[in-house]
Amino acid sequence: MNSSLNPSESNSAPNQPQTPMQAIEAQNPSSNPASTDTQLLNGQRLQPIPPPSEPMQYRAIGLVRGRYVASSDQFTQGTLSTTDETQISAVLLGRIISLIKNHIDLAQEHLWVVYPRTGQKEDNLHLQIVGVWEPEKLTLQQPESDKPSAETALELEVVDNYFSVRGEIVYQSTAEGHFIVKIRQATRTEADKPKYFKLKIFGDLATKAVGQFWDLQVQRQAEKLILSNGEAIAALTSKPVLRKKPYNNPSSSDTRRNFAPPQPVRKTNVAPPVKQPARSPAPKPIKRQNPQ
Repeated sequence: MNSSLNPSESNSAPNQPQTPMQAIEAQNPSSNPASTDTQLLNGQRLQPIPPPSEPMQYRAIGLVRGRYVASSDQFTQGTLSTTDETQISAVLLGRIISLIKNHIDLAQEHLWVVYPRTGQKEDNLHLQIVGVWEPEKLTLQQPESDKPSAETALELEVVDNYFSVRGEIVYQSTAEGHFIVKIRQATRTEADKPKYFKLKIFGDLATKAVGQFWDLQVQRQAEKLILSNGEAIAALTSKPVLRKKPYNNPSSSDTRRNFAPPQPVRKTNVAPPVKQPARSPAPKPIKRQNPQ
């Protein structure tokens, strides 16, 4: 399984039916088809979860064996009935839709390559199916002299319910026994804004890991992802928080500290002013008559 597969990959299926060889090829797209035989012989192609291509590669990918049962409404949505009789909601992504319709017997159990998603409140697990791991179909197409050696076959041993999770720890709780990993999805172009999703993993990292990039090995138990092992890769630099200057707001702590409330005015024993009596209006002048 090549790490170039991602949820943003196109869901369009090939027009022509695929042979079993092409079915495996769809899961392992190669930038150089001429090097297929060389990659096959050295075992690079025969890995469902390859090593990370770079130290800070984000990813969440795993293997779950079970039987896919499509819903009655839509073929790409259904449930994955695992070997431990757990029913996990699942969807089909990308090229796997054409592979299942043409080459996969859904009545049988298969080892599926999946992307995990977890609910933050209900702790339910959701799987995005992106491939099926059946290297025997690929080896049957090769001559006997070109098949992988015994040493290579030992490297092809895969573990059911194993997940490789690489991302930033954004929350951890020792009391609750879990932590949250934020994982960045691959974008189609550099101009696209990156998208993130979070996984809830149960376990104890035994150190303060918030703000660090970790490489985690995880095992599925029912509908929970349980930590098996982990390694801190690097500390991620966080953006500085810009504090705004306080303005003239009484609720601001700085303003409250420098603000002096008005003092109450004390009343003194001062006699009230004497009320002046109202003055009567002046009499009108009387006009005297001259004597005759």
